[in-house]
Amino acid sequence: MGELSRKEMSLLDEIPNDYRSGFVALIGRPNVGKSTLVNQLLGKKIAITSPVAQTTRNRLRAICTTPKAQLVMVDTPGIHKPHHLLGERLVKSAKKAIGEVDLVLLILEACHSPGRGDSFIIQILKQQKIPVLIALNKSDLLSKEDYLVKEAEYRDVIEDSRWPIYGCSASNGDGCRMLLDAMVDLLPIGPKLYPPEMICDQPEKVLLAELIREQVLLQTREEVPHSVAVKIDRLEEVPPSVKSKKKGLAHTAILATILVERKSQKGILIGKGGSMLKNIGQGARLQMQILINGPVYLELFVKVVPAWRSKPSQLKELGYGLDL
Repeated sequence: MGELSRKEMSLLDEIPNDYRSGFVALIGRPNVGKSTLVNQLLGKKIAITSPVAQTTRNRLRAICTTPKAQLVMVDTPGIHKPHHLLGERLVKSAKKAIGEVDLVLLILEACHSPGRGDSFIIQILKQQKIPVLIALNKSDLLSKEDYLVKEAEYRDVIEDSRWPIYGCSASNGDGCRMLLDAMVDLLPIGPKLYPPEMICDQPEKVLLAELIREQVLLQTREEVPHSVAVKIDRLEEVPPSVKSKKKGLAHTAILATILVERKSQKGILIGKGGSMLKNIGQGARLQMQILINGPVYLELFVKVVPAWRSKPSQLKELGYGLDL
């Protein structure tokens, strides 16, 4: 969708009487494109994405401010059957978000028929008294005729005409402007909840850690992705210095630890001669420089913490607490 025009930006400080604001929870199964849609609607990347299911762990709030409304989009973890304590907390977090918002955006996949996971989420939403919009994502992968067939299949499962369906593509932006307008129309009248220049409520450390985890998800396979967590140990603004590694330029120095559960996973992450860890670091550093708009010096370490996903104390230290 791109960034706001100069004319739209000039109107952000003017609040009309019919201005709308509120919270929107993005709900769906793992890997349906929730984070990609958040980035598309915002016009800037703040949520990590990957082909790996259960990528999202934090309840990230993305703040989309337009001349007509301010939407606080809550990107929730995918609802799935949990297999460990971390998984239980992620699903609990997603369910909790449903009861704390003004609107639910249920994201489904146009390229697949409805499944048991979709039906499970739909039944949860039917128990709530909150407006629901349906985003039938990945519609660009189908012909118009095939899309209409899939839309009809989902309507049969939803059985509620009050839930409008909007075909869209989170990857290329098709239909996203219409979807955004529909969300705005369902928000209550109200003032801005955050400053117009603010786009995310997460601390910078959390966003930086997620960019590192994203590279792990993108560049590793096997059992590694779900067993990984990232902790930022040091974040420091370094002033210009002739002796610095940045050749006199001011930069941000970041020291981070990647946690895994087994020694074999550590070996995969490091790679032969440190090649994998180097690739992860290079990919993360490029994204970090875009996020903070400046040069970054990144140093990564890998640490084995057996069964960290099932340890309450470890989850709390990593920010995956009871209030996740």
